Amino acid sequence: MKSGLIRENIYRQIRADILACDLMPGSHIHENVLAERYEVSKSPVRDALLKLEEQGLVDVIPRKGYRVRPVSANDAKELYEMRLLLERACVRGAIESASDETLKALDRFRGDDDSKTLADWVGYNREFHGAIAAAAGNARLAKATEDVLDQFDRLTFMGVASFMIGGYSETFDDEHCAIIDAIQARDKGRASSLAAAHIKSARRRVLAALENPPIVQ
Repeated sequence: MKSGLIRENIYRQIRADILACDLMPGSHIHENVLAERYEVSKSPVRDALLKLEEQGLVDVIPRKGYRVRPVSANDAKELYEMRLLLERACVRGAIESASDETLKALDRFRGDDDSKTLADWVGYNREFHGAIAAAAGNARLAKATEDVLDQFDRLTFMGVASFMIGGYSETFDDEHCAIIDAIQARDKGRASSLAAAHIKSARRRVLAALENPPIVQ
């Protein structure tokens, strides 16, 4: 396997384990231990950890290795405040600027696959919100939204996990479909309200999950 592919695979594996809390928030991790775990040399592990530091998932501790960044209720609240502002702007921008064809393409996010794993659903959720941001027609707004969404996978995982029963809950897909319907109808008021309600319900789920002591900073 080529070096670049190995590095990308290791990065994805470590990231997935952090998001799934297989590598617990607050836990200390070391290059040699992870290299043994994933059966690779330390070099791709080191590259992955530095990339994960940039994404806010890992802290570098000088002379002591690394730590999976803890998740605090305060961090979650601040991120949700940013997301609420940005995504409502994206919804309005998409309605005002996107073509009918672009809005119709959102139909691909009407979930109907009960075989999705939790990790699959988290990826699908990120892509859905990213597609609305891209449809807004404002590159700076889309970039800012994508940057915030990049920090949300672990929060989404935590918030959804306790509601998953044999797959992903239909509730989340129903919320997405309602948002898509309102955007395609170009109803700014309803779409903005639905997006806000969706984000606020996600915030409630995450803050409830953060009451679990092992993952609160």
